[in-house]
Amino acid sequence: MKPVTNEAMLITYADSLGGDLRQLHELLDGELVGAFGGVHVLPFYPSSGDRGFAVVHYDTVDPRFGTWDDVERLADEYTVMADFMINHVSIRSAEFQDYLAHGDDSPYREMFIRWDEFWPGGSPTADDLDALYSRREGGPVRTFTRADGTDVQLWSTFFAEQVDVDPFAEATQAYYRRTLGRLAQLVPIVRFDAVAYASKRPGTSCFFVEPEIWRVFDIGTEPLREAGTQVLPEVHERYELQLAMAERGLWVYDFALPMLTLHALMTGRTDRLAHWLRICPRRQYTTLDTHDGIGVVDVAGLLSEDEVDLVSERVSAVIADSRHLVRGREPVIRRSGQQARRYQLMCTFHDALGDDDAHLLARVLQLFVPGIPQVYYVGALFGGNDLEALAAVGDPRAINRHDYTVEEVRERVALPHVALFLDVLRWRNRCAAFDGELTVTETGEPGGLLLRWTRGGDVAELRADLLARTWEITATTADQDDDAGAPVTLFRSLRSGDQG
Repeated sequence: MKPVTNEAMLITYADSLGGDLRQLHELLDGELVGAFGGVHVLPFYPSSGDRGFAVVHYDTVDPRFGTWDDVERLADEYTVMADFMINHVSIRSAEFQDYLAHGDDSPYREMFIRWDEFWPGGSPTADDLDALYSRREGGPVRTFTRADGTDVQLWSTFFAEQVDVDPFAEATQAYYRRTLGRLAQLVPIVRFDAVAYASKRPGTSCFFVEPEIWRVFDIGTEPLREAGTQVLPEVHERYELQLAMAERGLWVYDFALPMLTLHALMTGRTDRLAHWLRICPRRQYTTLDTHDGIGVVDVAGLLSEDEVDLVSERVSAVIADSRHLVRGREPVIRRSGQQARRYQLMCTFHDALGDDDAHLLARVLQLFVPGIPQVYYVGALFGGNDLEALAAVGDPRAINRHDYTVEEVRERVALPHVALFLDVLRWRNRCAAFDGELTVTETGEPGGLLLRWTRGGDVAELRADLLARTWEITATTADQDDDAGAPVTLFRSLRSGDQG
């Protein structure tokens, strides 16, 4: 299999680009050739809900998408990232169904967290509930009826098709060893979905609780070590948590970048973004958008609340006329009794910015941020809000989950801004300078930002004007022939003329 490399990675569902894994592979080799060295295929296992994230089992690939042979062929040519739900399983899983059938006699009884056994005294106090980091009304608990008619309350952080597991129970660890041991033989990196919620202790937020969270990482990574498979934890919260994980040698996400980029392009201010680029982890995967939308909570401490509200309100205004299509509540988070705040923004990154020029600049900026750029498939194709999908399912996240036919992909990649972005990706994947050091300079002009990567004689430089939405990329290579060794202009924004 192909190992992790410093090349752009596409994020996509198995069926969102052409309909299945085989067609995805053909598009990567064809219309998208050279643009991506890796692909994060969102959950491709049999699932009972949450578009793949309520995994029934990891033994097979959902036959609608393909087979393990398709995954292995893809992994031979591209760095494949796969998901593992370390915090929860589907309520349709064999383990949970066995528990419902046999109750306390089930070998999986300790795998699931009984609400009354978790809390001293059998139930949480008002202070306990206030302290929880909660994603939904009513708290992270649901009532299930076992085969003998007994009702039991179990910890359930997310959706109705998912139930949490106790990572410290031997039954859970055996489940981890079995499933992760197989994944380790097939892919070089595994994403631990919702891992921060797996650390729970009474009287705490039950989210990224120390030292429990580090034990969770030790337990989860143990089945991967022999194969050398790496881990990417998915943790949406303040940037200090990403720094803490990075200090322990873990890959991390740059989930602060989306809001910082939107703020910079909406206001023309470079200081917030520049500060982050100077202090952010270097061993990270960068994003602008994901299948869940545009994260908001991750930028706390890097933008003020007023600045967060400015960006959030502008993006929310874009979809204001479509809110009647949403069934249920939009994502919010409650921290330690505080007022609920937006958790994610439901909008494509393109429509959040409003035009192709701003969106292209955002994408190019991401390619100069430290780390491996992950590009969500809708963003890569400069896709707009899918109101038909939103109306069909009512889930606000559907607005950013359009499924493209092969013909649609071909039409999108021919668009000037998309074609230019793909060319910049191809160059970035080959440029040795991005394995070097980054210098961040605010030019002193309003909206002016200069990002310069240097590795020996290889230099890559992006000069951008965030107010005008113009930019230019120049480069110098160690084996350059010209006498002066002057930088060569490779790409520039479409507003400023033809390409070099």
